Amino acid sequence: MNKRTFFKSGLLGMIALFLPKKAHPLEYYPMPSDKKWAILYGTWCGSARDAAIWISEGMDGIANVFDVRENPDLSVYDHIIVGGAVRGGKTSQELQDYIAKNKEILKTRIRGYFAVCGNMMKPVGPETTKTLIDDHLATICSVTNIPSKVFLGRITYGLMEPEVRKQMEGFKMPEYDNLKRPECMAFGKEVLGTVI
Repeated sequence: MNKRTFFKSGLLGMIALFLPKKAHPLEYYPMPSDKKWAILYGTWCGSARDAAIWISEGMDGIANVFDVRENPDLSVYDHIIVGGAVRGGKTSQELQDYIAKNKEILKTRIRGYFAVCGNMMKPVGPETTKTLIDDHLATICSVTNIPSKVFLGRITYGLMEPEVRKQMEGFKMPEYDNLKRPECMAFGKEVLGTVI
């Protein structure tokens, strides 16, 4: 090993020692606010992540956006929106477990719910909202009568787990994208309007 390689390796090793043990989540709040907002989501293939980011954009970007798999500490937030992608009428088990574990922190701060589902590419009606929001998210969070929205989702086979992809292909379901940024942003404005 030559001298230059030795010093580079040593320097990189020393830098690695000073890096934090746990990476911090990417925060999406370019605009300052006197209230701290967070959006918590659970996703499989990224559609709920995109919806959450767009909801924050509709709130002028004041809400931090957290994947439930980051196990965020939401106790420092004044207002929280909870949502996620849906399979078989339910959000991810990680989201359900997080809500159960943090129910006392969340229940006085939840200001809105959202769900993202394919809905067999059919328009979302009141029954879909009742099933996914009222009978699921609102029930596990124990918070009702707040703004909620079900967004149509998308299918991207390359992002699916192999067994889910095989099942969806068995239904002859084509890839599609029905998630609409303007709808997500409008929901963000709606939720923000209930607090201001």
